[in-house]
Amino acid sequence: MNTALWSLVGVLVAGMLLRMPIGFSMLVSGFAYLLVKRQDLGLVAEQVGNGLYNSYVLLAVPLFVFAANVMNAGTVSERIFDFCRILVGRMRGGLAQVDILVSVIFSGMSGSAIADAAGPGLVTIKQMLKKPEYSRGFAGAVVVASATLGPIIPPSIPMVIYALVSGASVGALFLGGVVPGFVMALLMMAVVHFIAVKRNMPREAPVPLREWPSILFRGALPLSMPVVLLGGIYSGAFTPTEAAAVAALHALILAGVIYRALTWRSFWGVVMESTRGSAVITIILAGSFMLNYAFTAEGVPQAMAQWVDSMQLSQLKFLLLVNVMFLVLGCFLDVSVLLLVFVPMLLPAAKLLGVDLVHFGVLVVLNMMIGLIHPPFGMLLFVTKALTGIPIGEMMREGWPFLVMLLLLLLAITVFPQIVLWLPQTMGYTTR
Repeated sequence: MNTALWSLVGVLVAGMLLRMPIGFSMLVSGFAYLLVKRQDLGLVAEQVGNGLYNSYVLLAVPLFVFAANVMNAGTVSERIFDFCRILVGRMRGGLAQVDILVSVIFSGMSGSAIADAAGPGLVTIKQMLKKPEYSRGFAGAVVVASATLGPIIPPSIPMVIYALVSGASVGALFLGGVVPGFVMALLMMAVVHFIAVKRNMPREAPVPLREWPSILFRGALPLSMPVVLLGGIYSGAFTPTEAAAVAALHALILAGVIYRALTWRSFWGVVMESTRGSAVITIILAGSFMLNYAFTAEGVPQAMAQWVDSMQLSQLKFLLLVNVMFLVLGCFLDVSVLLLVFVPMLLPAAKLLGVDLVHFGVLVVLNMMIGLIHPPFGMLLFVTKALTGIPIGEMMREGWPFLVMLLLLLLAITVFPQIVLWLPQTMGYTTR
């Protein structure tokens, strides 16, 4: 690397060590690069402006964030919880099984792992901690693991961002996550069942039949959102970006008009929370555009592609190497940084080897979800600890079976791409 690139990396690492917000660290490192290169500092504004305002797909991100926050504020989580309790509550370890099924349903609305943990996850943790058979660590571990379903089952905010940097079809990516997402859910339920039988965890008390109609009706309305979204996208009624606007409107109608659970005060809180969340993502995106400009100008992606080519790696060996890299980086870096900085550097090598970009995208997102549940970064662990006070160590001791299961699924998806590609190809998408 030349002096300018070393300056960029040095400033970026220094900013992270000083706990500067990652988006600002990326922007400052971009300034450092331009200063050393003696280039016009106005290039920062140009790269950021072009990147943010020329991307139609990027509009989906704040809208999905808003829809998830509306759902969390509008008692939707509680209604889905009661609905799922009827379906799987009578299984051994019923509350944990309910949490996984709730996460599957909520995944079709939010596209965010953090929103899943902070909304439905908090509801189920409170219920589990009322019963002595569920330890604090187990309750937290189940919620943390099931929250990873959010960005795998469509819609998915990380997949939208991946589509932005890769040019892959958002619709094909969403379909590519369906089979892996449901396999994840089934495997998690199997893990819970094994632990529940071993520890003799309780079944939930049966819900009286006379209460079924009202509970099913209350829970059925939120289920209409994933049906409307996915039905609209794949029927051609609207694009994935427009689907985000439909999701936001659908959530507002449910929470504000039908349920009357959204006051003006809580609505304002939702708007402010969504604005803050979207601003954080936007600043990171802005910084990533500057870094990608620097890396492209210095030929880093092309150099990496040549390096991979010189190693004469097969597709499988390359993907295994990518898995190892992201699992290690996921210990220290945020999902957005991995998606926006490291993925663009790997894409030329992936294309050179003929790796399917939809398969690669789902694989990368699953890697990042695993990174959310293991230390030292483990964002979902920290979010759950902040919301519930459950120590991270307790969640990790109880969560290792879920982590092993996710790693095995990651290996299966790596070796057998059709787990991801079968559905989009069946639906007529060209995935390469």
